Order: sequence, then C-alpha cells, then structure tokens
Amino acid sequence: MNNFSHINEEGKANMVDVSSKPNQVRRALATGHIRLQNATIKLIEDNNMKKGDVLTIAEIAGIMGGKKTSELIPLCHPLMISKIDVKTTISQTGIIVIASAKCTGQTGIEMEALTAVSIALLTIYDMCKAVDKEMVIEEITLLEKTKE
Repeated sequence: MNNFSHINEEGKANMVDVSSKPNQVRRALATGHIRLQNATIKLIEDNNMKKGDVLTIAEIAGIMGGKKTSELIPLCHPLMISKIDVKTTISQTGIIVIASAKCTGQTGIEMEALTAVSIALLTIYDMCKAVDKEMVIEEITLLEKTKE
C-alpha cells in the first residue's frame, strides 16, 4: 500500500483527488526577504530606480504570480481564489514581503501564498540587478495555514 498522496499504485506522479473533501474557507500567510545593499534600499525608498516603483510593481507581480500557481507547480490544483494580498516593507537589511491568500475550496492555498512571495521577491531582484550584484533572496516561509 502506498502512503504517498501524490504517487499512484504504479509509483507514478498523481494529482490527488480532492472531490470528497468539503469546501472550507482556507487561508495562508507567507513571508520572505531579499537582502540588499544600503545604496539599493535608498534608491527604492526615494523611488529612483530606473525600472520604476519597485515596491508597487513587486506587489502586483506577487498577486499575479499567486494567481498562476497551478500553472507553475505540477499537481497543484487550480483554485477559486477570493483574495491575494501582497505587502512589501523596507527593513534595515532589505525588503520583507508578506503575502496572504484566501479561497473557499477543497484543498489548501499555501502554495499560492508562497508563490506570491517568491514572485514578488524575484521581481525586486529583476528590478535591482543592474545596481546591486550582492542581493540574496532568503527565508521564504509559510507562517500560517488555516481552514474553517
């Protein structure tokens, strides 16, 4: 007998059948950080990055990325997402991204929150790569996953 949910009896990758699970309100909260040089942080704070408003663009990119999660991650179920929120905060060492996601469905939404954080951080990286060669994306973490 197979104890792995995403592997079938033949040992092949398998999308889990969630049709027997009840619809529930599901929420997830994730975070991540990108370490930046002080000069880069100053450019972002002053909105002087040549590619534009880094924080706003990263937040929008994160929302868009979260909505595309099932297209990016094999075996991830498409969900009827009711809300994704992405917030960026400048810290002393870089930028912290926090994403929350919510749906009513038969499976969790944590991958959408984690993808939203990842895409927001990658967007910051892309927008700052010309001026900062020492950036490090780190600590992408699921903080909370709930269902009601």
